[in-house]
Amino acid sequence: MLKNTQYGYGWIAIFLHWLVAIAVFGLFGLGLYMVDLSYYDSWYKGSLDLHKSIGITLALVFALRLVWRITQVTPRAADPTLVWQNRLAHIAHGLLYVLLAVLLMTGYLISTADGRGIEVFSLFTVPSMGEFIDNQEDIAGLIHEYVAWSLIIFAALHALAALKHHFINRDSTLTRMLKATKGDNHE
Repeated sequence: MLKNTQYGYGWIAIFLHWLVAIAVFGLFGLGLYMVDLSYYDSWYKGSLDLHKSIGITLALVFALRLVWRITQVTPRAADPTLVWQNRLAHIAHGLLYVLLAVLLMTGYLISTADGRGIEVFSLFTVPSMGEFIDNQEDIAGLIHEYVAWSLIIFAALHALAALKHHFINRDSTLTRMLKATKGDNHE
């Protein structure tokens, strides 16, 4: 079952969800590693190129995920009676999307402020639009750092909420993101 139903997510949504999660946490770890490297470190340029290439790939996957989310049925809440929690969950998901979009945009602005494009795994180059404001690299870099930490914190809270649903509420919230659900067997 590739597509979403009113009872659960399809394999494409599940795959995109976990691919984005792994990329975000991987890029965060790589970013933390990179900031401790000096310009003369042997892997300074390689880690930077890898971070940019994965970031552009993540941007493409994120765009695909947005299109998929817009064109697919959104499964109903595992427990529709928890109105305020369901509303909070929708707000949290929206915030995760906004944070990721800002993170990707600021990464682009940092990387292209000097007018050079971003080489992606030596396959293609994303062109630069140049510097829009003075000190763009530093301003975007600061925003990028704060948004990265915010995204990781909210993603961790998102994971904790899924675990709470699984172990305390004992509903299908977590399992719906681990396996596709057929038809009307929603629990």
